[in-house]
Amino acid sequence: MVEPTVQHAPAKVNLALHVTRRRDDGYHDLESLVVFADVADELEAVPASVDSLTVGGPFARALGLGETNLVSRAVAAFRARWSDAVETGLALHLTKNLPVAAGIGGGSADAAAALRLMAGLSSRPIAMAELADMAARLGADVPACLVSTPLVARGVGEVLAPLPEFPALHIVLVNPMIPLATADVFRRLRAHDNYPLPELPSPLTRPAQLGLWLAETRNDLQPPAVKLVPVIGDIVAQLAETQGCMLARMSGSGATVFGLFGSAGQAHQAAQVMRAGHPDHWVAAAPLILP
Repeated sequence: MVEPTVQHAPAKVNLALHVTRRRDDGYHDLESLVVFADVADELEAVPASVDSLTVGGPFARALGLGETNLVSRAVAAFRARWSDAVETGLALHLTKNLPVAAGIGGGSADAAAALRLMAGLSSRPIAMAELADMAARLGADVPACLVSTPLVARGVGEVLAPLPEFPALHIVLVNPMIPLATADVFRRLRAHDNYPLPELPSPLTRPAQLGLWLAETRNDLQPPAVKLVPVIGDIVAQLAETQGCMLARMSGSGATVFGLFGSAGQAHQAAQVMRAGHPDHWVAAAPLILP
């Protein structure tokens, strides 16, 4: 039996997100401190006569198949660019562990995992710069997810500055199971020209440094998202009150809320508190992925 090739697609979390400019093309320039949590979708592949994709896991029903799925699009784009690099077809299976339309980059992370998987199976070396360019064409968050390490993202998300160091922290993610479309949140955004992120400490190695820096930042998409889904504000307030929480804030365009913690014990205790109070919410605790 052939062992499957496996790639993980970790959750992407915007610790801070400033909207700095509305562009002429209707998109927005952003500045964001991005990290990745060690909770993930999983993509595996075995050789087959033709490419195919099946989806399982707790959030499989919320995901579309075929050409609309980002995994299928990523594989097709790779084959179009490097037609003979992966010689066999692939039977792909995506285990969807992350909620959909949740502000944690699930679909983008899946697409990035597909590109990494294809590059790993390639019979020739694939330059990371070319893979990143392909990722940008698939979606604004895909280049960051391709890297899956702490970074600052600018532009629409394609200008990346990976961080050489980052504090060892744990995170709790809470999603109320209410999908929230990014376009709807941006439509309710009142201020489109906000100041950029402050300069990060260097080296950034201690949790206290990060906490002080984060106190000077925000997520500009949180207020409009709370207007659309008020329970987001309730989750932020409740998570902030759990023992050891350095910061509670919404990630991306929502509706997932995160809390930062200095230890695994604090994070798992906070997750238990949130599960007890919100048994119908999705709750996960995990370490951050470090550089």
